[in-house]
Amino acid sequence: MTILETAGLTRRFGNLTAVDGLELTVAESEIFGLLGPNGAGKTTVIKMLTTLLPPTTGTATIAGFDIRRQPAQVRASIGYVPQLVSVDGTLTGYENLLIFAKLYGVPRVLRQSRIEAALKFAELREAAGREVRGYSGGMVRRLELAMAMLHRPRVLFLDEPTVGLDPVARQAVWRQVRLLAREYGMTIFLTTHFMDEADLLCGQVAILNLGRMAASGSPAELKRSIGHVGATLDEVFAHFTGNSLETEHDWNYRDISQTRRNLARLG
Repeated sequence: MTILETAGLTRRFGNLTAVDGLELTVAESEIFGLLGPNGAGKTTVIKMLTTLLPPTTGTATIAGFDIRRQPAQVRASIGYVPQLVSVDGTLTGYENLLIFAKLYGVPRVLRQSRIEAALKFAELREAAGREVRGYSGGMVRRLELAMAMLHRPRVLFLDEPTVGLDPVARQAVWRQVRLLAREYGMTIFLTTHFMDEADLLCGQVAILNLGRMAASGSPAELKRSIGHVGATLDEVFAHFTGNSLETEHDWNYRDISQTRRNLARLG
């Protein structure tokens, strides 16, 4: 069953076309990856799909709701973890979860159980009473995922979910993403620069380059499409975009916040 679909989705900024006639279809409970170099338009796509930015032309539907005509219903159906840090470092993990539960309209009688379940999911029960500014980058990301799941969204958008994390922290996030799709039935729509991440997590991926769709399919299909036996998704990425990839390392709350701000400016 299709839960997200775009039709000619386009966004222009003056003379610049950031996203050009995007056509996507995402199945329910699927983990879908949108790949592309910096400046390809990935973040612009997510901002349109989450109703933060209106499309210039075209539209999209999410859970049956049109992003242009029914933005309130779309927002009630989705969760969003942006590149920029979305937690308050001066509050504890528990306090961040409580605020988000209230903002998302989680009924009072369900708040405590939802927060406790989210802390367990994120493996942060022991750190729940600590200020978030003392968390590592991996703990921050796990908290953000926990916050996004409080209202049980049908589609969860993750913009660069493992940026700045070390290999161990990245694998912890991968486990959580799989769990959200498998156990909670959420559809995950993520952007990433890590091809191993896309290869391991995503059932379907699309490669965006200069605002246009360059290729789409399963990781296995895309690797076969370039006619290179034993091809990797890194090679597929380079084939369709002409760009190489960068690596990341682990940082704390302050470092990861600055990194995400830089990546958001680059798009």
